[in-house]
Amino acid sequence: MSKRDYYDVLGASKGASADELKKAYRKKAKELHPDRNADNPDAEAQFKEVNEAYECLKDPEKKAAYDRYGHAAFENGMGGGPRGGHPGQGDFGSAFSDVFDDLFGDFMGGRGGGGGRNRAARGADLRYNLRVSLEEAFTGAQKTIKVPSTVACESCDGSGAEGGAEPTTCPTCSGMGKVRAQQGFFTVERTCPTCSGMGQIIQNPCKSCGGHGRVQKERTLSVNIPAGVETGTRIRLSGEGEAGLRGGPTGDLYIFIDVARHELFEREDVNLFCRVPVSMATAALGGDIEVPTIDGGRSRVKIPSGSQAGRQMRLRGKGMPALRGAGSGDMFIELAVETPVNLSSKQKELLREFEQLGKDNNPESNSFFNKVKGFWDSMKS
Repeated sequence: MSKRDYYDVLGASKGASADELKKAYRKKAKELHPDRNADNPDAEAQFKEVNEAYECLKDPEKKAAYDRYGHAAFENGMGGGPRGGHPGQGDFGSAFSDVFDDLFGDFMGGRGGGGGRNRAARGADLRYNLRVSLEEAFTGAQKTIKVPSTVACESCDGSGAEGGAEPTTCPTCSGMGKVRAQQGFFTVERTCPTCSGMGQIIQNPCKSCGGHGRVQKERTLSVNIPAGVETGTRIRLSGEGEAGLRGGPTGDLYIFIDVARHELFEREDVNLFCRVPVSMATAALGGDIEVPTIDGGRSRVKIPSGSQAGRQMRLRGKGMPALRGAGSGDMFIELAVETPVNLSSKQKELLREFEQLGKDNNPESNSFFNKVKGFWDSMKS
């Protein structure tokens, strides 16, 4: 049985270019793939015929021999190209990998239309933990920080090549960044060992950076801390991270705020809380006291008579400013009634007299006391 013309098998003209042949092959391979034609018993044979045709015509030497002698070029050991023999005995998996890339390349992160991976790589983002006082969180502040990072090498302008020369295409992977190895029917793709996947190599590396295009350096930066920040607030400084690889864009720097504990105030969202000591007399009789505020000032607070320990009082607008929004929180003070110590004899006598007067002037208290006393007396008898 005579063989069909390879150009007819692919549906291409005899003057077709390499790209046109490849396009025609992919179209036929998709159309005749056995997995897509399970009910067609001839699909597998036709699929192999398409691969045989493309295996011959994609090779310039084999194609030249076929264009001149036809199928006779590969009979009786005649001009079989670099591998010798019939084109059908060639690398079927290599040909099939082209259609595999076309079918699944986008999903698998394959070559797409760019012909290799991007040579320039974005620099890494950096994190810096910054502690501020509660007063700085209240007013806002301008802080100076020192950040160790990598910056673009000035000697080679970040290219990694001596004198700023351009890197050359890797000869091993032809700039793809990946190499293929045949394992039976399948083709396995791996990172190119020569260029480490970059697709380019540097013939004469820069002496300052060793060909990396980056050097270590400590940078001094000024950071604006807005009023109202709290622990966990993140501030992004665009372009202040590590330098990109071989001229790639710079990463970002993220400032994470940690607000230090305050000796007087406790913070809850935008509100502040503090305990204020008051004398027993002031709590009982009432009066005015002054309390410190976070802005460094003092506010006068009126204490009602008969105030008990633990009572909370509110100072509106004396809390922390809202970071994203208008207004401020409130300040809550908790009364801590102080018990006098180291009393003189006169003070003790006056307290006893005060206690007795309290009993005489509180018949309900006396009645309760008498009931309790009677209960215990009955238990003794």
